[in-house]
Amino acid sequence: MKGFFVTGTDTGVGKTVVSAALVHAYAARGERVAGLKPVVSGAVDGIWEDVEILRQASVPPRSREECNLYAFPPAIAPHWAARQAGQRIDLDAILRFLEEQAAGVDRVIVEGAGGFLVPLGDGRSFADLALGLGLPVVLVVDLRLGAINHALLSAEAIIRRGLPWGGWVGNRVRPQPVAAGTLEGLQEGLPGPCLGVFPYHVAPRPQALGHCLKIPASP
Repeated sequence: MKGFFVTGTDTGVGKTVVSAALVHAYAARGERVAGLKPVVSGAVDGIWEDVEILRQASVPPRSREECNLYAFPPAIAPHWAARQAGQRIDLDAILRFLEEQAAGVDRVIVEGAGGFLVPLGDGRSFADLALGLGLPVVLVVDLRLGAINHALLSAEAIIRRGLPWGGWVGNRVRPQPVAAGTLEGLQEGLPGPCLGVFPYHVAPRPQALGHCLKIPASP
């Protein structure tokens, strides 16, 4: 399996936008790329927007069932949504699902939910999913005040587990200017490389943001 595991410093930091932009960037090089979100919570009118964005960005496009394994309507932590639904999130089932979806493509972009240590239940977390995959991890950083601390803590958790570090992407989620010293602090403190900095958009279009990424040809 070749590709990236995309995580974030928090929920709502733009992981899906970055993941879809990565899909578009590699597809523009002629690759078959699958954008996958195995676990998602938070539906609006029966639609999980993150899944829709990733499945439509994929080349070739995928069905929802080919993009996602576990989907829960409440916008709460997935393990808690699963518990409320009387379900169990099975990490081994997720890994099998991702292996199956990777079979027909050149690269996968696998997006987590929330931050790196968000629980899946049974003492497992998305960190364990990342370990099972062994893909380089890309960290999406919300460029707000406090970003440096959140990013360094996340990077420490990733590197301490011996996972390959793929780089980080800064994302302006809010219209306010980035606080002075934030980007410099991230560049100095994170292992690097910075794969890109996304400008603020009211309705970001991942395809148009692919040019903001600096990605190696074959990570």
